[in-house]
Amino acid sequence: MGRIVVISTGGTIASRWQGSGFAADAHGREVMATAAVPEGVAIEVVDLFSVNSPRLTTHHQLTLLHTVHEVLTNPTVDGIVVTHGTDTLEESAFLVDLHHDDPRPVVFTGAQLPLDATDGDGPGNLHDALLTAATTSGLGVVVAFDGKLHPARGTVKTQTLAPDAFGDPSGARIGNIGFGRVSVLRQPQRPAPLALPGIPGIAPRVDMVMHHADADPLLLNAAVDAGAEGIVLVATGAGNATPDFVEAVSAATARGVLVALTTRVQAGPVTEIYTHGGAVDLVAAGAVPTGTLRAGQARIAVLSALLATTDPRERDRVLRHALGEEMPCGARPAAELVEA
Repeated sequence: MGRIVVISTGGTIASRWQGSGFAADAHGREVMATAAVPEGVAIEVVDLFSVNSPRLTTHHQLTLLHTVHEVLTNPTVDGIVVTHGTDTLEESAFLVDLHHDDPRPVVFTGAQLPLDATDGDGPGNLHDALLTAATTSGLGVVVAFDGKLHPARGTVKTQTLAPDAFGDPSGARIGNIGFGRVSVLRQPQRPAPLALPGIPGIAPRVDMVMHHADADPLLLNAAVDAGAEGIVLVATGAGNATPDFVEAVSAATARGVLVALTTRVQAGPVTEIYTHGGAVDLVAAGAVPTGTLRAGQARIAVLSALLATTDPRERDRVLRHALGEEMPCGARPAAELVEA
């Protein structure tokens, strides 16, 4: 069916017992040796790194993004599978999807059980990812896990331990995998891809701050003082906080900090309903609502906007584009913003 490149980055699928717990240490070929390869598929393995995914940095993720683009410069490659730790898989997959401008698939997968588990889920997930990479096209970046196919955008880890670990709480999956085939149910909605960013020596700082009862903006202000160029405010309900947070957001955006507004609620969009510190006031203060994207992916959207340009107004436009909004009247396409 084709030539598939497997990019190995570590995670539980590559983890072994270390004496007190599990940690990634296996190379990609060891991981591949556990899985059945679909008939007609030729495999090439790229060992990028092998770490537990909570340890990933922006540098790791940008290196992965550039590696995907480099692999796809070879026209004989038919698709890519990325084996990745589940803790931050949603972030890396979304980053690659924001910048993916190729009909060939990039399929992320991983495991909830370690490499040597006798009943491990890694081999089945890897087989399904290979099958998806070899037989689909035009879906962007996707996540293949537990016999289900999800779009990168909106898909998050919903279970800490269960094998059915991923889904979009606000949307349906895009396909099923089983009986030797991939059944695509719908096409994911994706904005035009952003141009490939460089890999800076020091990545922009993007922090997350959560609202809760008794919360004040001390941590948000501390993030600004620490040099954050972007902040994700994880609000309550449909995107609500307090008047003190509104003042802090207004002061941060006045300093050129890009502020995104999401919610700690599992599903549903950020919506401007309430005032007295609610989303109505936070958006008026300059926060950009992230729709149904949750904190981790909202942070990646902010990061991509910061990497695209140094102009605060252009950063706002790129962020809104990454979130799926129409570009404002007179604005240039996101790819042009990067070149500016």
